[in-house]
Amino acid sequence: MWQDKIKEIIYLLENSTVNEIDLTFWGRRFRVVKSPPEVLSDDLDSDSTVRVETPISSDVSELPSESSPKLPKDGMEVFSPMPGTFYRSSSPDKDSFVKEGDQVAKGDTLCIIEAMKIMNEIEAESSGVIQSVLVKDGAPVEYDQPLFILSSSS
Repeated sequence: MWQDKIKEIIYLLENSTVNEIDLTFWGRRFRVVKSPPEVLSDDLDSDSTVRVETPISSDVSELPSESSPKLPKDGMEVFSPMPGTFYRSSSPDKDSFVKEGDQVAKGDTLCIIEAMKIMNEIEAESSGVIQSVLVKDGAPVEYDQPLFILSSSS
């Protein structure tokens, strides 16, 4: 059973742009790395770090603005446990599992992430209210990408 899960994780990693997956399930921690960091020169000290700098875009629309939504004090993000395709419902003709403003309990299904033709139900890890859905239906998601903002129920 463990070998099948590890093979699935390796397959997901190989077929995505993600370089590393670190997850814990059933009390065991797994860390799979696609490729170790490369050293660009032999004359670097072992304590040196290699930094690649990319130019910053001058497009003002990419900069955060005062009107951009902010995470409330009591809100928490629900992250994707795997790369795949995000679906809000079990089929296109069905209603979404949750929408903004819905009350959810621990264990309620929030969405489905399809990975390797397997539909994985993502459940709420705590009770609360869905404040925001951060991903569009049918969009690809990466490991550890925020999917929802869930505020604690009052």
